[in-house]
Amino acid sequence: MCVVCGCGRPDPASAGHVAVAANGDLHYGAGAARVSAPGMSQERAIRLEADVLGANDRIAAQNRAHFRSHGIAAYNLVSSPGSGKTTLLCATIERLRRRAPGLPLAVIEGDQQTSRDADRIRATGAPAIQVNTGKGCHLDARMVADAFDRLPIHGHSHSPGADHGHAPHDGESLLLIENVGNLVCPALWDLGERAKVTILSVTEGEDKPLKYPDMFAASHLMVLNKIDLLPYLDFDLAQCIAHARRVNPAIEVLQVSARTGAGLDGWIDWLLDRPATPGA
Repeated sequence: MCVVCGCGRPDPASAGHVAVAANGDLHYGAGAARVSAPGMSQERAIRLEADVLGANDRIAAQNRAHFRSHGIAAYNLVSSPGSGKTTLLCATIERLRRRAPGLPLAVIEGDQQTSRDADRIRATGAPAIQVNTGKGCHLDARMVADAFDRLPIHGHSHSPGADHGHAPHDGESLLLIENVGNLVCPALWDLGERAKVTILSVTEGEDKPLKYPDMFAASHLMVLNKIDLLPYLDFDLAQCIAHARRVNPAIEVLQVSARTGAGLDGWIDWLLDRPATPGA
């Protein structure tokens, strides 16, 4: 039986938002809206999501055009808490200084509270703006636009002939956006980025792509971080990659250790050499 096609008999208390499996498991994402909220119909949930995401997408399109006009290659880094995003960012900045010493770059840091991560980025010498979302579980396009306006690369003019060392598309600057630690909500929110990058620590388990498929489906790249810990973990690397490609056959995969530096050159190559996608 299925609540999507209407052949099931929904529980009135749940407004038909739940599918019950033969073993008794409950699936609250089986409705047309793929989400359940008490007192809200599937139709109303769809309308609300369309209104909210539609407004966000309009701002994201403005961001994308703005980044393009300023020669900004922007990447949205997403992960669960504790994946090592900030440590990887600090290591990335240090490696970029050696590989592309003239490359203008900046960071937007997203968290619910505190400026601890932005302070860590600033300690490397890179400019960073902290965005605290309060109760919000993700960054949105307006937050990114407001933060970008306060970064020095906002005033960096796009000069294709400029000598910035080995930079993405000669003359471009690099904007790295560290989203709030969450493998659910940020998947839906376009920030105007060139690509989403999911960072997955090998300490988290190889089944994460199957548990959080929307995030991995929306990402161009999965960075497997903390590979220096593999000898001490029961983590099936090949299985994790297979799970990710089951969800997203086109996803690219890199293996790195922010602590030891293993694989970082491949990550830097990806950032510096990735071509712009149409409209990005």
